[in-house]
Amino acid sequence: MVSNKKDNVLAVLSLSGGNDGLNTVIPFNNGLYRDFRPNLGIPEEQIIPLKDPATGKETGYGFHPSMGPLIRFWEEGKMAIFLGIGYPNPSYSHFRSMDIWHTCEPDKIGNEGWLGQAIKELDPSAENVLTGVNFGRGLPRALAKEGVPVASVGDLETYGLLTGIQGEDQRTEALDVFGRMYSPTIGSGYALDYIRRTGTDALKGADILATAPGMYSSNVEYSATAVGQYMKNIAQTHLAGFGTRVLYTTSPYNGFDTHASQAQAHSGLWTDVSANVETFIDDLRGHDAMDNVTLLMFSEFGRRVGDNGSGTDHGAASVAFAIGEHVKGGFYGDYPSLDQDKLIEGGNLEHNMDFREVYSTILEDWLHIDPVPIAGNFTKVNFL
Repeated sequence: MVSNKKDNVLAVLSLSGGNDGLNTVIPFNNGLYRDFRPNLGIPEEQIIPLKDPATGKETGYGFHPSMGPLIRFWEEGKMAIFLGIGYPNPSYSHFRSMDIWHTCEPDKIGNEGWLGQAIKELDPSAENVLTGVNFGRGLPRALAKEGVPVASVGDLETYGLLTGIQGEDQRTEALDVFGRMYSPTIGSGYALDYIRRTGTDALKGADILATAPGMYSSNVEYSATAVGQYMKNIAQTHLAGFGTRVLYTTSPYNGFDTHASQAQAHSGLWTDVSANVETFIDDLRGHDAMDNVTLLMFSEFGRRVGDNGSGTDHGAASVAFAIGEHVKGGFYGDYPSLDQDKLIEGGNLEHNMDFREVYSTILEDWLHIDPVPIAGNFTKVNFL
């Protein structure tokens, strides 16, 4: 008997720079919010209230006014909001904090990404060079693991490595030239083998991915921004049926780092993200291809509770989101206290949910992988 069951897919949108969780999911019934945000507090009449999707009752929390396109997924019960998410002894460095989220190693420098390890478990023999695909420049640490091929695509429409070189013999020769260039530094045998192997994997991935736009048609229109184009690329790759299980992208570098002019910047950022996430989900739903996809959105940390006049400085606990047809919508975790004596150093929110709890749930309940070797031994969050 033929099974029509599709493998589950994880899509990730990383919000680079430290999203201000306090002005994203707003505790507007808490008077301390207004006290701490005299300049950046969102007027209550502009906040989009979040009613309990099961009961319809007011929750006392609301979305930033620019997040209107996402409210329907909340009302459908398809959006999980993780409150107070973070990790112990928070780092306020973008690089270090993102590394921690990428490697699940808050106490030491990790060199293996949690999704790189997951891809290894999903495809141990690296039979599919497109099991994991990143959209954006460079390779996020989350996807890095020795021996795991991951295509990293700047622009799907023009993607390719040496794709202008015709013929396998000519490509192999070009890869050998690259290998000889690097061999004095790291050893000829290793360099030639490594570059030929990874280069060949990249060529295979490029050749396959290059066919995705030609197979794609849709009635929706993404914005021309980086987020819009990368979310479109994720949809194109998923719809092409390449067997990709992990699709990753990052918003423009440090865009959410709103030290100044936050009112305008944060609004613009969430306008962009919200509109393109809605388009992405509508796109996949229109192709009957959303049922096996879960989208995770996170940022490396939140912002300080008190504003600095026109912006906010690096903080600690924040919010994260998961959207999908199999997501059990609702709030998970508790909103961190705004009481002065409950804030941690520098006037920051204290986390009450470890991000590895969410990762563990995704790994075990969505990707069907043992989470302990990757994320550690954490209690799962029952959102899937």
